[in-house]
Amino acid sequence: MDGIVEYAVSSQEYARYAGATINFINNKYATVYVPLSRIPEKLIGSIAYSVIPKLFALLDLVSLEEMGVIRLQSSPLSLKGSGVLLGFVDTGIDYLNPMFQNADKTTRIVSIWDQTIVNMQASPDIFYYGTEYTKEQINAAIQSEEPLSIVPSIDEIGHGTTLAGLAGGFTDVTADFYGAAQLSEYLIVKLKPAKSNGRTYFGVPDNVACYAENDIMFGIAYLVNMAKKLNRPIAICIGLGTNQGSHEGLGPLNDIIADYSTQVGAAIIIAVGNEGNAMHHFFGKIDEAAAYTLVELEVGENENNFSIELWGNTPGTYSIDIISPSGEYIPRIPARIGEFRSIRFLFDETIIYVDYVIVEAQTGDELILIRFRNPAPGIWKIRVYGSKITSGFHLWLPVRGFISDKTVFVSPNQFTTITDPGNNLSAITATAYNPINQALFLEASRGYTRYEQINPDLAAPGVNIYTPLPGGQHGLASGTSLAAALMTGISALLLEWGIVRGNDRSMDTYQIKKYLIRGVKRNPALTYPNREWGYGTVDIYGTFESLRGE
Repeated sequence: MDGIVEYAVSSQEYARYAGATINFINNKYATVYVPLSRIPEKLIGSIAYSVIPKLFALLDLVSLEEMGVIRLQSSPLSLKGSGVLLGFVDTGIDYLNPMFQNADKTTRIVSIWDQTIVNMQASPDIFYYGTEYTKEQINAAIQSEEPLSIVPSIDEIGHGTTLAGLAGGFTDVTADFYGAAQLSEYLIVKLKPAKSNGRTYFGVPDNVACYAENDIMFGIAYLVNMAKKLNRPIAICIGLGTNQGSHEGLGPLNDIIADYSTQVGAAIIIAVGNEGNAMHHFFGKIDEAAAYTLVELEVGENENNFSIELWGNTPGTYSIDIISPSGEYIPRIPARIGEFRSIRFLFDETIIYVDYVIVEAQTGDELILIRFRNPAPGIWKIRVYGSKITSGFHLWLPVRGFISDKTVFVSPNQFTTITDPGNNLSAITATAYNPINQALFLEASRGYTRYEQINPDLAAPGVNIYTPLPGGQHGLASGTSLAAALMTGISALLLEWGIVRGNDRSMDTYQIKKYLIRGVKRNPALTYPNREWGYGTVDIYGTFESLRGE
């Protein structure tokens, strides 16, 4: 089983994994590979919760003109992303698609790191696993009658190809398709699927796309390291998300994103997720009269195993009892450090594991992890108790795809539904709207963070977007990851103007965010920033108009 350790800070934490295989991500974090035989049932009691890699899902379910890109490309500035890299940590790319090629049929892809292809000679540049394919190899594959014999990397799902195409795909006049940063080049990471032991622990089905936090961290580190080696600016798109974690932008993945966001020449753009109407979030405060608050969870028929996270806001201390659909009652489990229960329900044939983390390492807040095995369908009741001083608590079910649409909270809350790492305050976070009717994407996750910090940052088109697909096809799609991809392309245009052309050589993610906020379009009927739209809808042409000082 994998673990993420902060070795640079805690040598004691690092030393406890002596004998395990260790792979360093950066100067702070490392991944440890521990044999399953050494993993205890009471896992969280023996290690910090943040050590266990979270599991991430893909965030998908006339845009360039809407964002001012066409006007900018045809203006005297003529920005098209020249000299800038576009980085994607996703499902790979269809490198044979002409949109990722120059006019002379050579590739625009600098390299592909495919984590799924085993290579016993993998170098430190790719962290000793997977296979890296260079521009020269990709060009040779394009010219070959059997390209996959040279570069066997395939985007089977198509999500990565779609995002890469939206951000910078070459113009396809016949299909009426235009990418945002058409002269940029690409760095691609194809993520390997999460290991089965991680899926089993959190109850994620084997047949869904699922990626581990540590592999995403390695992927981002690869992109940043490559950009430094090439001495070129890079805009990185993250179209993945999870409901695991504190929802306040903390944890190992968020930490390295925050670190890389401050580096000159780097822009990191993250989708906020599609959980707004999923009914996967509950917020409550303790009912003083009853001394508890009732949370009702409806579990659908034939539901897979799943987990729930309860995060209690400081200074409160929280505890729970559970009532099954058949009425079987599990008395209140006291809030004690290291408290762990394995509960078998006789009549419902369900097993529930409950872990209490009174002071979670990354946040200092309380976490109660509830893992269901063979959950009986019907209404489960969780009564949440609090100490004398409380300030509210949240519960989150897994993201769409990890759980059936029939398993929901009976009284959900649509706010604070941004998926991690979309709660990151250093990156640029993108929500989605419909450019035709100017309505927010119905499924878009809403802010703010758990402690009411502003997110999302900006809105971009993400509803019924005409998108590229593998095999040279096109189709309509919706999702906040599409908005993030378009905003990644826009960020590449700013990096060209600032870094490549020398107008702002100190440009980093934070500054790009501020540039974009300067140019937003707003609805006069709304107050900004807000939980749905952030600071407004992105308009890159408006950004440059704002710099004219008129």
